[in-house]
This record gives sequence, C-alpha cells and structure tokens, in this order.
Amino acid sequence: MNASEVHSDFLDIQENIIAELKKLDPLVIENSDEWQRKEGGGGKTCAFEQGSFLEKGGINFSDVTGENLPPTALNNRPELTGASFRAMGISIVFHPNNPHVPTSHANVRFFNAKTQNEKNIWWFGGGFDLTPYYPILEDVIFWHQQAKELCDSFKEGLYSKFKKNCDEYFYLSHRDETRGVGGIFFDDLILKDFSTSLDFCKKVMQTFTKSYFNIFMKRKELSFGENEKKFQNYRRGRYVEFNLVHDRGTHFGLQSGGRTESILMSMPPTANWTYDWVPQDDSKEEELYKNFLQPRNWLEIKE
Repeated sequence: MNASEVHSDFLDIQENIIAELKKLDPLVIENSDEWQRKEGGGGKTCAFEQGSFLEKGGINFSDVTGENLPPTALNNRPELTGASFRAMGISIVFHPNNPHVPTSHANVRFFNAKTQNEKNIWWFGGGFDLTPYYPILEDVIFWHQQAKELCDSFKEGLYSKFKKNCDEYFYLSHRDETRGVGGIFFDDLILKDFSTSLDFCKKVMQTFTKSYFNIFMKRKELSFGENEKKFQNYRRGRYVEFNLVHDRGTHFGLQSGGRTESILMSMPPTANWTYDWVPQDDSKEEELYKNFLQPRNWLEIKE
C-alpha cells in the first residue's frame, strides 16, 4: 500500500479532467484555490461557472487526516471506531446549462485507517452516475455499456453488483424515485491487490470522462425554451435533497470538519420547489417519471 502514489495519481486525474473540460467549453470561468484543514491535510478546489455550455461545476481534490473516523465512515466498519485515518478523494459534478444535457457526478476515494492496535487497513470507493432531465435512451444505454465494459475488463460480475449498489444508493426514499439513471457505485473495494484496486479507480475516472463528455458534446446545442429550463430547475431540487439528506460524502465532509465551500460545490446554481407539481399527460416530463426514475436493466432495452 502506497498512499503517496494515490495522492499523485488523484492529482493527475484532477488536472486531466480540467484540461478536457476546457477543451469542451473554453469560455468557462475557473475559480481555483488550495486550502488547509486545521485537523490535518487539505486540498485543491477547482470550481467552474458561466461557460458557454457548463452553468456550474467542480473538480475537487482532498487529502485529509484525523484522529477518529466520522460516524458516516463507520456504517459498514464499526470495528474502526476510534481509528485514526487518512482520506483522499476526487469529486466531480457538472451542471450543464442545456436541460437536454444530463447532470453528472463522479468520485473516487481512498481510505487508510490505523486501529488502536496499530493495524493498517485500506480500501477504495467511488463511482459515477447520470441525472438526465430530458433523457435520451441511446445515451443512457451508451452510459451503461461503457460502465459494463470497464467492469468486465477487471472481473466478470462487477458491473451487475456495482450497478445494483448505484441504484440503491442514489435513491430518494422520501420521493420513491432514483436520482437519475444510475451507473456504478462501490465501497470497501479491495480487488486482487492494491495496484489493481488503484488502477480500477483510475479507469473509473477515464471512463466517466470519455462517456460523459461524449454525451455532452452531442446534446449541448439542442434547442430549449423557458419551460424546459423551469423543469430542469425543478428537478435540480431533487439533486439538492439527495445531497443534503442522503449523501454519505457530504455527511463525511461536514462531520470531519471539511471545507464547507468545497463540500457544497456539488449543489446546482439554481433550483426550485413547486408545491405538488405533476407532469402533463403524455409529456416528455411524464416520460422521465414513468420510464427513467426506477432501476432498470438498461442493457436489455432495445432502442
């Protein structure tokens, strides 16, 4: 296990995705700053806004240490209560201006914990998911095909497992709907060895970048009007609800004394809540609710 290698590779991921974003939207405004955390560690936040196509986004790196793992990190590992830790991560979110381009999120993270008897424990986590407002079936199928190809290149069966994890994790139980059309999500990941596990996380980010920017480029100039923008902002409210109510990454950051501006970078630039809104019959908005906000096997659907 080599935490320095993770640190270096995660910074490379951040730089590479920033470069790809600027190719896609050269006029996007970048606000970057490096920060330190008094409990230990720090990070680099790269926030983006007011591009030709990207309304708001962020590509963040953090590397923090602490004497006690926060409660949200102990959900699956209660035996690590009281353990010191080092946590590194890359977190990405893109909120496009065009409602026909999905919002998307990706992250990879690394934990290294040392128990009170000096035992070293490490694991990885992460994944990516897609949140369309006016979904295009071929894009959803493409998204999942790319995810499956990635997973199959490491181990058969990983895609089904990680897709199920994603469907269950990005689920708003108080709304009885998924946040979007899913992707893959994994936690407590230890593959064959440390190098293989780290390589998988690097490939996750490469696959996310290639897949999402492919969809972005195809849809970024589709025409839209005021009604589509209003619906996008209404659905962005669901994104806010998930991040504040359910997201373990948000909870970990706040519980561990992380930098609030960086943690809440994932929020959309605007959102609204309309009381008891329902879509019109046979509308595109109704199609989203009927066909895209519950778990499905997207790779068995014929376009």
